[in-house]
Amino acid sequence: MDGKAIPMNSFTQEIMEKVVSGVAESLRGVDPQWKRMVVEVERDDRAR
Repeated sequence: MDGKAIPMNSFTQEIMEKVVSGVAESLRGVDPQWKRMVVEVERDDRAR
């Protein structure tokens, strides 16, 4: 987060992997055999 690693236990890592993978794989055109995914999220200051 903001350049810092956020430590997660194995349960949290697995949940994050499954949620992000599930969302991405539901999109048209995503190869279900993907090997690596990079996700970057930037907050819009107006959303706060």
